[in-house]
Amino acid sequence: MRISIAQINSTIGDFSGNREKILAFSRQAEGAGADLILFPELAISGYPPMDLLDQDYFVEMNIRTLRILQRELPRGLAAGVGYVGRNPDSAGKALVNMYGIIRGGRLVFEQVKTLLPTYDVFDEARNFESARKWSVFEWKGERIGVAICEDVWRETETPGTAYMQDPVRQLLDQGISLLCVPSASPYVAGKLKIRRSLAERISRRGNIPLIYINAVGANDSIIFDGRSFIVAPEPAGSGEGCSLRASARAFEEELVTWDSGDPVPAPKEKAPVKPSGRGLGEDPGGAEEPASAAGLSGEELDILEDALVLGIRDYMKKCGFSRTHLGLSGGIDSALAAYLAVKAVGKDRVVCFSMPSRFSSPGSRDDATALADNLGIRLHALPIEPVFTSFLTSLEGVFENRPFDLAEENLQARIRGTLLMAYSNKFESMLLATGNKSELAMGYCTLYGDMAGALAPIGDLFKTEVFALCRRINARAGEAVIPDAIIAKPPSAELRPNQKDQDSLPPYEELDAILRLYLFDNLEAAEIAKQGWDRELTGRIIRTVARAEFKRRQAPPVLKVSPRAFGMGRRMPIARLVYET
Repeated sequence: MRISIAQINSTIGDFSGNREKILAFSRQAEGAGADLILFPELAISGYPPMDLLDQDYFVEMNIRTLRILQRELPRGLAAGVGYVGRNPDSAGKALVNMYGIIRGGRLVFEQVKTLLPTYDVFDEARNFESARKWSVFEWKGERIGVAICEDVWRETETPGTAYMQDPVRQLLDQGISLLCVPSASPYVAGKLKIRRSLAERISRRGNIPLIYINAVGANDSIIFDGRSFIVAPEPAGSGEGCSLRASARAFEEELVTWDSGDPVPAPKEKAPVKPSGRGLGEDPGGAEEPASAAGLSGEELDILEDALVLGIRDYMKKCGFSRTHLGLSGGIDSALAAYLAVKAVGKDRVVCFSMPSRFSSPGSRDDATALADNLGIRLHALPIEPVFTSFLTSLEGVFENRPFDLAEENLQARIRGTLLMAYSNKFESMLLATGNKSELAMGYCTLYGDMAGALAPIGDLFKTEVFALCRRINARAGEAVIPDAIIAKPPSAELRPNQKDQDSLPPYEELDAILRLYLFDNLEAAEIAKQGWDRELTGRIIRTVARAEFKRRQAPPVLKVSPRAFGMGRRMPIARLVYET
């Protein structure tokens, strides 16, 4: 059988646009001689639809699009598409996460998703009912089973999740010869290796090919990396077990076609990797590099950069923005955000603002100018000193001659936020917030100031990851795209004389290491201290993270690239007692 994988970028609720993509890729597959084309999970509606599923109009438009596709799809081709279906059983929730196969103008096969994740960013059990039966689709001599995304993840160890049903086993017991896995699996660094390992294990167990069809694109905070693939067992006696037969690119729409009758490709010899003795990012030739302080190799940092670029581009496009802007302080966070924005939408659609105050160093202003020149973007200077002085004069009486403190510091950030939002309103430009995850965790940010914006593109990167990615960008380019002075200088908000981040925060290497254990592994202070970290410092960090929850609740969405991002991926009460041990 000749099978095409259609890795497409669906927009939530754009039923006409999604339908056109499905038709275009189907016609392309027909031209390639495919017998079957497979699209991702919920390709018709887009993923995740969330509480749009409560709107009858949304569900009806989704089903109407399915019926139109029945009439319009090429008649000689079988096409698998994901959509929101009505629950075929009388009991349970009204809707199901459905995958159907259309052939010859008829819907000839349907399979309901069984395992409905409720961890991390997922909340499918809120709206969908699980499958109660598992069917096989017979076509061109193959017995095809469909397991939708989470249905194959039962064997992984997800904390707090233990599924009763095993849909893959149910299908294997029916003698399937091919397993299709339509998915909308979000990007997380290192996740592809886990996906393929899981797929190979199932392929070996069933002695069948497994076709993994993943969505691509970004919807709000979630980025889908694509990277669809096909694995299949090797011939008996080969000693290889299971091998990759086809794969699609990362972060791009693509059609990949594979023939199940093709001979097994000969294994490629791996070129030996010569140790270079260089540090992270010093060899722009693309050789494998040692892991960074953030734990990511050079190749992984490149993929991370591509994910963030796609996240910005799709967020802007799907929200109707054609241009973006941000404040460029001369610091490393805004420098990285500006670089990513230029890669996402081009230098002509990015505007930056330098907004110096009495505390801004000449070096920071020069660094912002140098970066803008390197990126080829417009940089406008809007000194805030006159506005700051006016505000201080207005507040002089109510401040009662109290000494300069956090109030005056935050006032500067809020003036900048006001100016940036004014530009947004005047020119319909999308403001990017430039804060990182370390700052968001500790509340080292100002509400209605530097937190202002429609999207926080690096809000899921720890500070150490920001540094690692900037070094990698320069190394790959073979030049200091991000000026060396920006990377080298100690981070500072420059809101008071001689201010440094480490006046208020622990060193970022220590802070980020403890935050990873707390946020990703759910360890408390005593458990973290057992791993060698200072008990008092750990307790202080955990208390500070808890106290800053009210700020994060008002923050713009962040692009999720880690196992647990702030926002949808970590839902915490604001008013609570903080437990450290």
